[in-house]
Amino acid sequence: MSLVREESEATNVIRLEDAIGIACAAELKKLLLQALESGKEVSVSLEGATDLDVTAVQLLWAAVRKKRKSGAGIVLVGAMPETLSTAFADAGFEKFLVSGN
Repeated sequence: MSLVREESEATNVIRLEDAIGIACAAELKKLLLQALESGKEVSVSLEGATDLDVTAVQLLWAAVRKKRKSGAGIVLVGAMPETLSTAFADAGFEKFLVSGN
């Protein structure tokens, strides 16, 4: 598992790699909160992720909802593995995928 937050002047990018689950939920939450509190655009790259458990999906969904309340969104960047696309769709999060937010 690997979680990385990269911050520039205008944006925060959070890169998720390998399997992301309950073992790294606290770290993912911390990175998401730091990115959201920065007031900058937030992007999440799932390109290197191999698996997300329900905890990771819930944290991402909560971050999207929080960011939308401020009038902005979270953008997914990079190509998402098909297994993750299917998991998001099966969980009812098609809007998260379609809108990019």
